[in-house]
Amino acid sequence: MVSSSAFPLRLASLVSSNSDILAALGAAPWVVAADSHSDAPGLETACRVGPDLNIDLDMVAKSRPDLVLASLSVPGMQRVVDGLHERGLPTLVLDPVTVADTLDDIRLIGKAIGLEQRGQQVAAQLETDLSSLRAAYPRPPRVLVEWWPRPIIAATRESWVTELLAGIGAVNALETRPGRSMPLTLDQVRDAEADLIVCSWCGAKKLRPEVIEARGLGIPVIAVPESGLGRPGPRLLEGARQIAAALEELALARA
Repeated sequence: MVSSSAFPLRLASLVSSNSDILAALGAAPWVVAADSHSDAPGLETACRVGPDLNIDLDMVAKSRPDLVLASLSVPGMQRVVDGLHERGLPTLVLDPVTVADTLDDIRLIGKAIGLEQRGQQVAAQLETDLSSLRAAYPRPPRVLVEWWPRPIIAATRESWVTELLAGIGAVNALETRPGRSMPLTLDQVRDAEADLIVCSWCGAKKLRPEVIEARGLGIPVIAVPESGLGRPGPRLLEGARQIAAALEELALARA
C-alpha cells in the first residue's frame, strides 16, 4: 500500500475498468497517466500512454506514478505487468473473475489510495443497485454475451458475466463451458439455446447487432456498450440494467 503521507497521489491507470473505479472514488484528478481507451470523467489532464495491450511503459515511468493500477482482466496484459515490474514501478494488479471480485477490487483500490471509506461506500451501493434488478421468471432466461463477431467469441463460465446474469435472475447460456471466454461455431451458438444474445463487442467502434441477427438464429439481440459490460467496475450496473430491461420486455411479449 502507498503511504498516506504521499497524498494527493500520482496514479497511473492502464485499463478502463480501473479508471472507472478511480472516477467513482473521486480520484480521477490524481491520474497522471492513463491508457488511451479510458473514458472516465476527470482524466482530461492525464498523459495518454497507449492502448491497454500496447502500453508505452517508458512513458508510464516518466509520469513518476506513486502507484500503477493494472489488471489481468484484459487478456494479454501479463506482458505489460511484467514490464512494470522490470522497471520497479509500484503496481497494484487486479484480476477479477466474478462480481464479488469486482466489489472487492473497488474496496482494495480505495484502501490502497487512502480512500478506504469511499471504497466501502461505492462497493456497497453497487451491490445494492445490482440486487435491486433481480427478477423472478418461471424459467431463468438464458443469455449469451458476445464479445466479438468474427470469430464469434462469447463469455463462458469464469466470467463476471455469469454472476452478473445470475444476480438479475438469468443464466449465462455458456455457463457449462470452462474459461472466461471462448470462440464458438454457429452451431455451438445454436446449441446454447439462448433466449437473448447481447452484442457487447470489445474494442469495436460501432456495435452492429444486425450482424448477429443476420445469422438467422431467430434469437432477439440487444446492443450493450463494452463500457457497461466488459469492464469489471461500477459501470457493470449500466449493462445489468439494459439486460434486465430487455428480459422484462421479452417476458411481457411472451406473456
